[in-house]
Amino acid sequence: MNRTISVANQKGGVGKTTTAVNLSAALARTKRKVLLIDLDSQGNATSACGVAKNQHSTLYTSLFEGAPINNLVERGKEGFSIVPGGQDLIALEVGIRDQGKQGFLTNQIKLIKEQYDFIIIDTPPTLNQLTLEALLASTGTIIPLQCEYYSLEGLSDLVKTISSLSETTNSKNRVIGILRTMVDMRNNLAKEVSNELEKHFSQLLLNTLIPRNVKLAEAPSFGESALLHSPKSFGALAYLALAGELIRRIDNG
Repeated sequence: MNRTISVANQKGGVGKTTTAVNLSAALARTKRKVLLIDLDSQGNATSACGVAKNQHSTLYTSLFEGAPINNLVERGKEGFSIVPGGQDLIALEVGIRDQGKQGFLTNQIKLIKEQYDFIIIDTPPTLNQLTLEALLASTGTIIPLQCEYYSLEGLSDLVKTISSLSETTNSKNRVIGILRTMVDMRNNLAKEVSNELEKHFSQLLLNTLIPRNVKLAEAPSFGESALLHSPKSFGALAYLALAGELIRRIDNG
């Protein structure tokens, strides 16, 4: 069964793209068929996979030129595929709104979902139309969250937005888990924020912690995930653990 999962947070700098890329790589290591959709106009997930951004067709081509989404898929070097992102996604967002094409991404994914076990969507760092398209198209959402107090702002609103979409549309999306990223438990603030999350979001909090790790930070500059760049690093091992926890959560309903 296909699972379409958005990695979303309207706040930037929380490890969203790092999570989308490394989770895709980790799931691919389990012999599952994985597609990563880069829905961010910055195209960072695309370049982190070793695919040149702004040199390949994006979902803009599907909306404005009618290109089948299958024609946009690029094969990555780590066992998963990617639909690239790039600057023309800015025009895609405007086009979806102006043409009344809400649900565009849902319809595109319906065409290919049987080809993949997991479709991971890297969303923009804002709650814009493209993020809403991703949330509508997904069966689940992972919310990366850095253990800082500013990161807590807007978390409840995002959880409520996902719940509201499920109640008012045909979306089956639910929050699969809140993922603590860039964690350094030697830092008292990180401990305090983590404790607050456990107090208020205990049912949603993922057990896996993503550490603050140099190898995670430098891997994108080589156009690869941490699992390929430094497979024994703490960051790479953490994302392998996340993939296992995600599969267990989904299998257990």
